[in-house]
Amino acid sequence: MERRVVITGLGIISPVGNDVATFWDSLRNGVCGIESITDFPTDQLPVKIGGRIKDFDPDLYGIDKPFMRKQDWFTIYGVAAAYQAMADSGLLSSGEERNIDPFRLGVYVGSGIGGFNVQIREIGKFLEDPSGQWISPLFVPTMIPNIAAGNIAIRHNATGPCIDVSTACATSTNVIGEAFRAVKHGYADAIIAGGTDQCTIPIGLAAFANAKALTHSEDPKYASLPFNANRAGFVSADGAGVLILEEYGHAKARGARIYAEMVGYGSTCDAYHMTAPRPDGSTQAESISIAIRESGFDKDKDNVYINAHGTGTKLNDIAETKAIKIAFGDFAYKCHVSSTKSMHGHMFGATGAAEAIATILALKDGVIPPTINLDCPDPECDLDYTPNKAVRSDLTLGISNSFGFGGHNACIAFRKAE
Repeated sequence: MERRVVITGLGIISPVGNDVATFWDSLRNGVCGIESITDFPTDQLPVKIGGRIKDFDPDLYGIDKPFMRKQDWFTIYGVAAAYQAMADSGLLSSGEERNIDPFRLGVYVGSGIGGFNVQIREIGKFLEDPSGQWISPLFVPTMIPNIAAGNIAIRHNATGPCIDVSTACATSTNVIGEAFRAVKHGYADAIIAGGTDQCTIPIGLAAFANAKALTHSEDPKYASLPFNANRAGFVSADGAGVLILEEYGHAKARGARIYAEMVGYGSTCDAYHMTAPRPDGSTQAESISIAIRESGFDKDKDNVYINAHGTGTKLNDIAETKAIKIAFGDFAYKCHVSSTKSMHGHMFGATGAAEAIATILALKDGVIPPTINLDCPDPECDLDYTPNKAVRSDLTLGISNSFGFGGHNACIAFRKAE
């Protein structure tokens, strides 16, 4: 028997806010969180801007100094976002007020890269002294991409399924989709689901820039330009996003607040190129089509918002536009579309979860966040991308697209809570 799945908690660490209220207020008002990098030298780097996390206070998320010293930032951000989401949901898996069986609470939190900072630090030690005597005994357990999920499970006594997915930029959209299926088919009653990454470090900027993926713009406020004819690559950003997916009956029984219902998930592969998307959009379109079929999309009744992958690279934005047209047909021109990456940048393994949160809040509040800096539209990108200012609309269906290196495509769909 298939079960209904609802969203009962949200948590975010992002360049435009380290809590959900600030994040959403920034997106609605077109606030750009991309800035010149000042916390490490960029003189010799080809890229000098990014979406860095600002004013992070670990005390707000129950993170102590020993944990901060031992862990990579991707784990710290993931733990902070999960802390918010669990507090928001009201789920408790231990203590006298326990309202979920720990074995029915899972953690599906992924990372596109894992402990990037730890890798660089420890490899540097090894190159200086190949005996390895100075390598930290915590190198492996703080570097591996699954360790954020593991630490979140420890903190919340989640003894159900604990899964890490790593599908590059599609990571947390795949994670949320797989968590949706697990709850829907009865393998858990609730899952802490999302993604986390911290890649805006010197070697990360150098690597993505050399792969011709990053913009070299020196103006941080006019750098992330999805669907703009002037676009020249994406902007690297950091952060974490976490959602609580819960079985509808379980949520109702405990009186939980419901943000939205999750109603669809599609996943495909381009099987085309390591980094470039399939140009005709056909495989990306299939992931969207699977999700909207499962959602019960009705072109005569639904008012649709699409949070686009919208990276601001030449190839992605055109391929995604084609994919939306293939999946929706003529209805594509009626869809409200925007790329919130224009404000928060590309958060890699966290970006799908951050954009899922934006999609859910757009449905809840009836507000479509804008694509800022869209002052020179690309003629090949001719849909309604909500340029520059938020738009109010009574939405019924929201979808979020993510496409990653390796050809990984994922799409998730949500309906407005009734």
